[in-house]
Amino acid sequence: MPTIDRHPDAGPIHPVSAFLASRIYYGWVILAIATLAAISTAPAQTFGVAPFNSAIRNELGLSHSQLTGAYMFGTLLASLPMSYIGILSDRFGLRRSKIAAVLLLAGACGVTAMASGLFTLFLAFFLLRMFGQGALSMLSGNTLAFWFERRLGTVEGFRHLGMAGAIAVVPAMNLWLLEAVGWRSAYLIVGCAILIVMLPLLLWLFHDRPEYVGQCTDGRTFDDDDDAPPDDQPSPLDIGLTLNQAIRTRTFWFAALPWVLWGMANTGVLFNIMPLFEDRGLGELDVAALFTAFAATLAVTHLIGGALADRVPLPWLIAVSTAGISVSLALLQAADSRLMVVSAGIAMGVTQGLLLASLAPLWPRYFGRRHIGSIRGLLATLAVSSTSAGPFIFGAVKDWTGLYDPAFTAFWMVGIPLAIAAPFTITRPTLPHHIPA
Repeated sequence: MPTIDRHPDAGPIHPVSAFLASRIYYGWVILAIATLAAISTAPAQTFGVAPFNSAIRNELGLSHSQLTGAYMFGTLLASLPMSYIGILSDRFGLRRSKIAAVLLLAGACGVTAMASGLFTLFLAFFLLRMFGQGALSMLSGNTLAFWFERRLGTVEGFRHLGMAGAIAVVPAMNLWLLEAVGWRSAYLIVGCAILIVMLPLLLWLFHDRPEYVGQCTDGRTFDDDDDAPPDDQPSPLDIGLTLNQAIRTRTFWFAALPWVLWGMANTGVLFNIMPLFEDRGLGELDVAALFTAFAATLAVTHLIGGALADRVPLPWLIAVSTAGISVSLALLQAADSRLMVVSAGIAMGVTQGLLLASLAPLWPRYFGRRHIGSIRGLLATLAVSSTSAGPFIFGAVKDWTGLYDPAFTAFWMVGIPLAIAAPFTITRPTLPHHIPA
């Protein structure tokens, strides 16, 4: 395996890391760890929380609005520190930031297991969403941009494939735990499992950058002068717009808005999926069919979309996936049979798979890597805050009108103009060629 001199800030390297780095490109190890980190956010994701909703609501004596309200306000407040967490990850590095996020997420699982009323449930949701769906998910998403460039879309597809597997497995696993030990013990078990799996990997095997193990991005070597950066320019890893520069671009907002819309709509639907399907005369088997179709399609689309993101202009992929938001929501709104449910699940999987595949490489490629933590921190704030509103909007519309249809219609109509605008508004900003130390 080609190597270079290790970065002077690398610090000591574990013998297992040194052994692996001498034989393979270490980015593949980092890909596996980043994927497991993403999967570890499951207890804080809507698909992980949803199986426990009815049990939590019944045991704590809460209404639908109280439960969704606690989830909304907990998620909304959890989104606020994301920009600061991103800045801290730029300053202290991904490894230390991930270790802190894992410890705090495990603690949040413990707090959830002890919830005794509306306020403590709100606190549990706040902690879960801040450290799981927010911090650890964001840090996992930032990781591969430092290790891959030419194949970034493809490897992001593999990382998202792991998350698709979690969507397929976790709801069923949580239902089994709910029946076996109850929702409180289930959260304790999951929190302990996260610590046991993630901490050793982060402490012994994780490294922030390829230079820390004596390698280069994509496993390349700079023996060829054509590949080497000019002497008067920094490494591509050290180039990028600041957060303030990024948010002044049109591209930032028109790329972020489809993900915000999908987060709001998708979370709103999945959080309320049981009562929504009950209104249509559908049952638990139909819920299982939706998740199965969604997860299977998502897994395939992640791989295909990741490869496309390395070959097709990203704005066009974003346009197609944004149109998919409207299509999937319209199908789900009309679903009254198992066939319609499966069709909606397939459309949802294609939508999320393509959207993630196009957005994951867009941020480092369009805005650079130097300040990627703070930039994606703001994106996490937008995404997490949007998911806070979705469940409440659907629940409130249901309480006010007796139907979910007005919420469906409003969301899918917004996606149409965003899809049309994407190819014309998402353009590559000019990156600085030299950044002072």
